[in-house]
Amino acid sequence: MKKMTNLVVAAFFMSLFVLVSPALAQQVPLAKLNEVLAAAPSQGFWQVKADEVHAWVQQKKTDFVVVDVRPNPAEYAQGHIPGSLQISVQNILSSENLAKLPKNKKVILACVTGQTQNLPVVALRALGYDVYTMSFGYAAWIPGYHGGQNMQNAIQNAGAKKFPLAK
Repeated sequence: MKKMTNLVVAAFFMSLFVLVSPALAQQVPLAKLNEVLAAAPSQGFWQVKADEVHAWVQQKKTDFVVVDVRPNPAEYAQGHIPGSLQISVQNILSSENLAKLPKNKKVILACVTGQTQNLPVVALRALGYDVYTMSFGYAAWIPGYHGGQNMQNAIQNAGAKKFPLAK
C-alpha cells in the first residue's frame, strides 16, 4: 500500500510539472508545494460534496465561486453548475485565467469525474487561492452523466478482471 501511495504522490508531482508554466515554477518554490501537499490530510484534501455546493447555490451565498475545469469547453455549453465560470484545466494556471479567480472566496473546481480537477489544486493553494474540489465532479451533480457511467464501467471491469493486489 505504501508503494502505491508513493507512486500516486510521484504521479501527482509529475502532473504539476506538466501543468505549471516555467514562470509559475519560478514563483512557487518546491518547498511551498510540499508544505501545501503535506497539509492536505489534515484539511480533508480540500474536498466539498455536491450537496454542499448545491446548498450554497440555493442559499445564494457569495463567498464561493465554482470553476468548471472540464477539458472540453463544449460540455460547459451543454450544462453547468449555475453561476460557474468555465476555465479548462489545461489553461487554469495561465496569468490571464489566474486573474479571473478571487483570492477572497472559496474556489470550487468541478470536472467530469473528480479526477482532473485535482491537478491544479496544490499549485493554486501555493499561490494563495482557497481552492477545493467537488467530490466526484459532475458525476455527482448530473444524473446519468457520462462521468458516472465511466466510473461504473471501471468498477465493473475491476470486478470482472479481479486484478491482483499485493499485501
